[in-house]
Amino acid sequence: MKYNFNEIEQKWQKYWEENKTFAAKEDSSKPKYYVLDFFPYPSSDGLHVGHPEGYTATDIIARYKRMKGFNVLHPMGWDSFGLPAEQYAIKTGIHPRITTQKSIDNFKRQLKLIGLSIDWDREVTTFDPKYYKWTQWIFMQLYKKGLAYQAEVAVNWCPELGTVLANEEVPEQTEKGYTVVRRPMKQWMLKITEYAERLLIDLDMLDWPESTKEMQRNWIGKSEGAKVTFKIKDRPETLEVFTTRPDTLWGVTYMVLAPEHPYVSLITKPENKTAVDIYKDNAAHKSDLERQSLDKDKTGVFTGAFAINPVNNEEIPVWISDYVLTGYGTGAIMAVPGHDERDWDFATKFHLPILEVVKPLNGEGDIQTEAFSDEGIAVNSGFITGLKSEKAKKKVIDWLASKGLGKSTVQYKLRDWLFSRQRFWGEPFPIIYLDDGTVKLVPEEDLPVMLPEVDNYKSIGTGESPLAGIPEWLNTIDKETGKPAKRETNTMPQWAGSCWYYLRFLDPNNDKEIVGKEKEKYWMPVNLYLGGAEHAVLHLLYARFWHKVLFDLGYVSTREPFVRLYHQGMILGEDSNKMSKSRGNVVSPDEVIADYGADSLRLFEMFLGPLNATKPWSTKGIEGVYRFLNKVWRLVIDEEGNIHKSIKEVKPEGETERLMNRTIKKITDDIEDMDMKFNTCISELMIYVNEISKLEVIPKELIITLVKLLAPLAPHIAEELWQKLGNSTTISLATWPEYDPAKVQRSVVTVVGQVNGKVRAKIEVDNDTDEEKLKELVKSDEKIKTYLDGKQIVKEIVVKNKLVNIVVK
Repeated sequence: MKYNFNEIEQKWQKYWEENKTFAAKEDSSKPKYYVLDFFPYPSSDGLHVGHPEGYTATDIIARYKRMKGFNVLHPMGWDSFGLPAEQYAIKTGIHPRITTQKSIDNFKRQLKLIGLSIDWDREVTTFDPKYYKWTQWIFMQLYKKGLAYQAEVAVNWCPELGTVLANEEVPEQTEKGYTVVRRPMKQWMLKITEYAERLLIDLDMLDWPESTKEMQRNWIGKSEGAKVTFKIKDRPETLEVFTTRPDTLWGVTYMVLAPEHPYVSLITKPENKTAVDIYKDNAAHKSDLERQSLDKDKTGVFTGAFAINPVNNEEIPVWISDYVLTGYGTGAIMAVPGHDERDWDFATKFHLPILEVVKPLNGEGDIQTEAFSDEGIAVNSGFITGLKSEKAKKKVIDWLASKGLGKSTVQYKLRDWLFSRQRFWGEPFPIIYLDDGTVKLVPEEDLPVMLPEVDNYKSIGTGESPLAGIPEWLNTIDKETGKPAKRETNTMPQWAGSCWYYLRFLDPNNDKEIVGKEKEKYWMPVNLYLGGAEHAVLHLLYARFWHKVLFDLGYVSTREPFVRLYHQGMILGEDSNKMSKSRGNVVSPDEVIADYGADSLRLFEMFLGPLNATKPWSTKGIEGVYRFLNKVWRLVIDEEGNIHKSIKEVKPEGETERLMNRTIKKITDDIEDMDMKFNTCISELMIYVNEISKLEVIPKELIITLVKLLAPLAPHIAEELWQKLGNSTTISLATWPEYDPAKVQRSVVTVVGQVNGKVRAKIEVDNDTDEEKLKELVKSDEKIKTYLDGKQIVKEIVVKNKLVNIVVK
């Protein structure tokens, strides 16, 4: 009987769906395991073969854990608010909900084709009002806790799209030809900075890739130093700067403000105004990433103003330059070109003084040719001259504090989260404004604040969301006072709904609370979270922030949401480039499944190499695993569709029993170590199948073990073989095979290899190796081969488990 993968896979996918095989229920008698994929954003293009890699890996873990006796939660949902859907709606007039739902339906169809063991009863979608009601509710808790506020901040404004863009969205949109400028706008902000220290410290409790934790540490950017106050000559204003090197204050030769700094317009001299205004306008067209590039040419303009150095009262010129950002620190820096590379580049270009105030411990170096940025000994530095940097810093800070000119400070690079978007397609804020300017939350019983049904999604040209142009939605009444009010017209960013979806999976139909306490306590935290490294900072940091707020408020029981994190690598096109429609190298899983089946796709994606590696796709290469599955099928099923007569109810013994136990141990260990090197599991199964295929009589236990070990990797064929072996229940509920430690070790003997009666080699072989194989092993030994070259073998004498004597002439 032929291996009909198409029929088998449809049969079992239908069975799993109808019987809700993977529906998860709380069961305190079992240990729980929560395995989760990064929230996918469904696009109109659907999946390509690179996407199932991570989903297959989490599915293998989910299926394995079920067979190990765990109560497994493996859900799926959709991050469905996004700029692409809104832009498509503007072009076509089709509501973004319609196009997004169409994409979701296609993604879901494809994921089901792959045979993922997902609990589809828990599916959530961020654009569903029943879901975003609770996103709005979380915002309300942030607001009540003082963590949500409005402020005028510099943002990336795209006039063509009519919205603010996050820093990470800027490169994509500028590549498409859109203009992005920096401009101040009143926005909703979230005080993630209040949690900076906890976000930093708690990284140590997480089993995450070290590179990801380091990225978060750098993003949070904790620095210890001093805030120093500089007076401005002939002005009432003072400039506050943060520095980690207060010991270098005597080396300050100029100051730099960010072009957006509010003091720029106040302190600029009339004769410098034109140049400063032009520079500010140019800077507004650059993203923060462009401005921070280390290899960019330094640019700047002198304001005409001077500051007073607090340690020596010297006048220092105040410049503006776009390498200083208003969103970091105070938006002003004291420049010490002798001991900072960026400042040195700037000073060299504009012929500003470079002073040495820190000498290397070895006394070598010339700051006129290169900045010295390490610690050393203070020189030319007043009362700290001669002190090593660490002591010099402390003495300067104490002196500044005594004079009221500064203080010891811990600062973070992390900025508060810009939480407003001028879009239609996003979660509305639960905020109203009264005519007198009062800002109020809507009553909780009025959630969700729903998006209106409209036909036009275009920006109204005022810098506001399209919602501002819909008076019947905009105008409302404050229930408490009966006064007229207007709704907040900005919407939340796409990150909002994806910050907390892992919690809603626990209790998706609860309309009374975000998640039931008992369910949250049972399932949390997520045991394994898998997705791309491109979300290492923003999504993961935002989710951790919200989770900690909910923890503080008593709604969740864990300090962190994701115990273990893993990043899969990328599957490239067959041309070794990233898959994209423009390159024409996209391969659809639909095509592969139609030709080879879902089990072949799953096995091949895992067989390509370790999960975290980047590797090219090979349609030809999939034929190898397809042949393997056919071999497994033929090993168990005969031409009539029955179990092969060679499979008997006999006990495996000797080396065969050891082979079975070794294979169980190897595959179990490879899954348990969580290195996600499933390629080694598949290789081990291939060796196992090759070995038992040689047996004239195959103990049935060997086949049962094979099918169980194969089940997480290739579940459809495993289910079919399991049923044909006489089982009435799904293999998903079967028990994972255990190995006997005493039967894992190979039983080996040392065999002497002789040529014409003289010992020429000693080799280790399995005990009771048959004579023909023993002769082959001895003759293939490198030492023996040197005595056989050019000789004729006359006779071969074998003493089992002891020696092989080869007679030559």
